[in-house]
Amino acid sequence: MGRLIKYLFYLAVLAGIGLVGYAYIGPFFGVDFSPPAQEIRMPVVLDAG
Repeated sequence: MGRLIKYLFYLAVLAGIGLVGYAYIGPFFGVDFSPPAQEIRMPVVLDAG
């Protein structure tokens, strides 16, 4: 049981390293992580009473 937990821990660490690596190296391969930019205007009604 201890070996299974150890292997799952190693797998989680490798997955984290892979995710961070993909985040840094992804833009070099054409992956765009930026959100779509758009302006949003909403009227605000202030109740001053």
